[in-house]
Amino acid sequence: MNFCRERKSKITASRKLLLKSLMLAKAKEQWEQEQVDKQGEKERYLAERVTPLRTSGLSFAQLQDLCRELHEKVDVVDEERYDIEAKCNHNMREIKDLKLKVLDLRGKFKRPPLRRVRVSADAMLRALLGSKHKVSMDLRANLKSVKKEDTEKERPVEVGDWRKNVEAMSGMEGRKKMFDAAKAPTGQ
Repeated sequence: MNFCRERKSKITASRKLLLKSLMLAKAKEQWEQEQVDKQGEKERYLAERVTPLRTSGLSFAQLQDLCRELHEKVDVVDEERYDIEAKCNHNMREIKDLKLKVLDLRGKFKRPPLRRVRVSADAMLRALLGSKHKVSMDLRANLKSVKKEDTEKERPVEVGDWRKNVEAMSGMEGRKKMFDAAKAPTGQ
């Protein structure tokens, strides 16, 4: 038995496409039915809760009483809405706290951005190899030392009128002089 081989799909691509389109059509049909059901439930609820107003034939005093009753009902509904909103906010805060507790228990914390730290080569080797290995990596010790006095003697500094030097080096003659100077061996 060879379990490593990939299984071939038993459904062809055209069959998959057909099934997908059928599923989408069914989902659309169910969604439309759900919208119709919601609208019907809303209308039924409003018809049950809100009775149509009959203001025809009422005197001024009766209309004022009706307005007072409506204001009282609006106040009651506003109180209920405020209470529900407060409960919802409390539940949202509680959910947020519980999510943080779950993250703490899992051990997944948001990692802070790392800062660049300068570490010398010796400290890095000590960290990698441990404290028992005494490795010194002094890169400057292996460099060749050069004395300043020697370099100054090799290049004599000409101090003069810079305008003459520029005029002498301009044009093809100046380029030829520079080329010849670079080609000529330096006297030591």
